[in-house]
Amino acid sequence: MNVKSAKPAGLWLACLLAVLPVIATASTLERVRASNTLTLGYLPDFEPFSGKDGDKVSGYAMALCEKIADKVKADLGLPSLQVRYQPVTVADEISSVSSGKVDILCTPTPATLQWRKTVSFSIPIYTAGLSAVVRANSHEALLKIINGKEAHTGPTWRATLNRGLSNQTFAAIEGGVTEDWLRDEFKLLGLVATLVTVKDNDEGIKLVADGKADAFLSERMLLKTQVAKDYPQGELTVVDRIFDYAPASMVIGRGDEDFRLLVDTELSELY
Repeated sequence: MNVKSAKPAGLWLACLLAVLPVIATASTLERVRASNTLTLGYLPDFEPFSGKDGDKVSGYAMALCEKIADKVKADLGLPSLQVRYQPVTVADEISSVSSGKVDILCTPTPATLQWRKTVSFSIPIYTAGLSAVVRANSHEALLKIINGKEAHTGPTWRATLNRGLSNQTFAAIEGGVTEDWLRDEFKLLGLVATLVTVKDNDEGIKLVADGKADAFLSERMLLKTQVAKDYPQGELTVVDRIFDYAPASMVIGRGDEDFRLLVDTELSELY
């Protein structure tokens, strides 16, 4: 009797386990259709790409995402589609997509190989440029070398290069691609310097303004926008030099080709 009753139970369990992966890997469009909701993720302090002022979310990337929401609404036949705006942090921007917390991260993000293990990316919507903000009255050697100019006259070798950078304090957002880039540069130059990490651009820029860091590195457009807004007297300056370039894209779920095609189609038509 026990043997006979166990057989249907085992069969039921096997069927359930077979169905679970299908449920877990439901595509973005299937989730949106079932919930009648599209969730747009964004970094709230990344003006002019994405920002929040009171209850209003705005920015270049958000305007593009709203066009994508219109296409989702039209393609799925969901005239009453609810569009929800979900702020995320730099620390959880990738996991918010891979976990399904947001359907798309609108704020442009570099498509690194590490991140492509868990998420996918749209076609690029912006080319990010890595730059630095420093105090306008910083030491001349630091200003020259960080702008790519000679800090001294005479033969150039590693020690003289480092003379303008050694014993300086640099800041970058924790967990971001800039932190990794700086650590690699320190090793490449054999540089003896201090790297401090911060949670966002506000904190990094303030460290420089307060004299607790000599330079804060981040995306140049973000730096210029924020410095112009918060330090209009010219006490801080964004250097002209761009240290590195990276195409930046919206972030979507990995392997979700139907949603990726919809996103890329709308972006391509807009451009």
